[in-house]
Amino acid sequence: MRRLYVLIPDVPSAHAVVDALRLMHIPEAHLHLVARDDTPLGDLPAAGIAQTSDLIPALEKGLAMGGVLGTLAGLVVIAIPGLAVVSAGPLLLGIAAVTAATGGWISSMIGVSVDSPRLKRYEQAIQSGQVLLLVDVPRERIAEVTERIERQLPHADRVDIEPDVPAFP
Repeated sequence: MRRLYVLIPDVPSAHAVVDALRLMHIPEAHLHLVARDDTPLGDLPAAGIAQTSDLIPALEKGLAMGGVLGTLAGLVVIAIPGLAVVSAGPLLLGIAAVTAATGGWISSMIGVSVDSPRLKRYEQAIQSGQVLLLVDVPRERIAEVTERIERQLPHADRVDIEPDVPAFP
């Protein structure tokens, strides 16, 4: 899956593009719109916290760092004679799992409060009244979807393609 970013001049144009994408059988869950807080989107699919914040990258980093630190802590506990009174395998896995979960939870709490760095370059356009459409599409349909968007919005500057879509949102 790849995420396409398209700046749309206004809400009526966004309706037209989203309707065209729905006719192409793009699932509703793969369409996300970002607009100013005072812009009514109506029945258009608004982007959620996972798309507008740094939640997913922060969660991924927290899980990884927590797992690594937990594994290292578990190895230290196992290496000190007398501290590990249970078998080493379950102890190591337990410590790694608990610290990974804790790291993921803590970093996701921080990530929710941070705006998505992916959306920074569109911030000025969004504040000026434009609507940002995020579309998650399979790699093999990128050209087809891009062509349809460009036909629907001939005045659009460009369609940006994100290299990888996060696994969670």
